[in-house]
Amino acid sequence: MCRSTHSRTFADTKSDLRKKCSWTAGRFQSISEAEMFDCEYWPLEQAKLGTRKEPPLAGQIAAVTGAAGAIGAATAKAFAAAGAEVAMLDVDLSAATERARGVGATALPVRCDVTDATSVRAAFDQVAAAFGGVDIVISNAGAAWQGRIGDVDESILHKSFELNFYGHQRVAQAAVGIMLAQGTGGCLLFNVSKQAVNPGPNFGPYGIPKAAALALMRQYALDYGADGIRANAVNADRIRSGLLTPDMIASRAKARGLTEKDYMSGNLLGREVTAEDVAQAFLHHALALKTTADVTTVDGGNIAAAMR
Repeated sequence: MCRSTHSRTFADTKSDLRKKCSWTAGRFQSISEAEMFDCEYWPLEQAKLGTRKEPPLAGQIAAVTGAAGAIGAATAKAFAAAGAEVAMLDVDLSAATERARGVGATALPVRCDVTDATSVRAAFDQVAAAFGGVDIVISNAGAAWQGRIGDVDESILHKSFELNFYGHQRVAQAAVGIMLAQGTGGCLLFNVSKQAVNPGPNFGPYGIPKAAALALMRQYALDYGADGIRANAVNADRIRSGLLTPDMIASRAKARGLTEKDYMSGNLLGREVTAEDVAQAFLHHALALKTTADVTTVDGGNIAAAMR
């Protein structure tokens, strides 16, 4: 009886142990490949994120005028690649919209006629509403008129000054108003042209207002430096664009007795300068936080256009 009773008690104990083990230890099951990937891959991703550097213009809002043109579009693309939110302003909204597709998903096309003060103010209000402000402005819109200065009709000079001087003034004025309200400084960049310091024959209607625009840039640097607003300019030369059209290239090359190729690469380096080269000069100025009232010449080397 005693053995039999003991035997039942031992069996019951073994059964109880098995039940306890099944609850406490459970069973072995290998994790899935997806779970294994997460375990091994995610720490590596975290390590990469820890060493990743922010783009230099992250958090900055840049507005480019004349953005549907070659230089404007190249500049918008360069600034977007550097991390800026970009507004692309142009009198031709459909062309700006088309160009914006090649810049990035967040690029904002805005209609802006720089010869109309109301249009300029409305455009900058739209940019500020969309992005929250304006930090960098590339005043790039322009067009070229030719003619011997003593023969040119006064109406041509008026048109050129409206676009190539007053256009820059209207854009800078609207931008500065926003920058002062923000209280965080800002950067004004002007596309001036080598014509401002090295005028060419029969190009006075274009070069004279550009020379005035160069003086305008320096005045903004002088008047708003204490507010942390920098102003700089880029003097470019012989860039294929809506301004320097194939017809104009052929005309200017013929006037100098050169082939078109030699005309476009007629500089110290013997290389044609592109819109992308000009864009990089603008980007340089945007990043040069302690430079103002400066002019950068992008022309492959032209001693006559060198700043003195």
